[in-house]
Amino acid sequence: MMDRPLPVTILLAEDDAGHALLIEKNLRRSGVSNKILRVDNGREAVDFLFKEGRYAGDPSPSPFLVLLDLNLPELDGGQVLRLIKGDVRTRHIPVVVLTTTDNPQEVAKCYELGCNVYVTKPVDYEQFSEAIRNLGLFLSIVKIPEDE
Repeated sequence: MMDRPLPVTILLAEDDAGHALLIEKNLRRSGVSNKILRVDNGREAVDFLFKEGRYAGDPSPSPFLVLLDLNLPELDGGQVLRLIKGDVRTRHIPVVVLTTTDNPQEVAKCYELGCNVYVTKPVDYEQFSEAIRNLGLFLSIVKIPEDE
């Protein structure tokens, strides 16, 4: 009998409540039914993933996929990405950078730090919605590594 994979929990690190709502709504429209947990700053994302601060001792749903905005308070997305990919406990977690920043140097830096996918959020509402629905379709076929 084959073990069924654990459902993937999506950690959405997004400080803009309107963007977070649009992201979740359009992921759902694309058929993503995974649990989505939202944090609104980089420190909380790191605390959640490493079970520190108010998350110390919390049981963790896993495996994870992280949707990471770069423009976060407390710790920015680049700092969060560096911490995730620099630690043996979390470096296998896929990270999708989802941000308004389309600066080529920033894109290159994120890939150098280990992001798996870099998506620029369009400013236009319809384009933004469509981009997130397409991301949802992409996520529906991605295989996520399980914890060992």
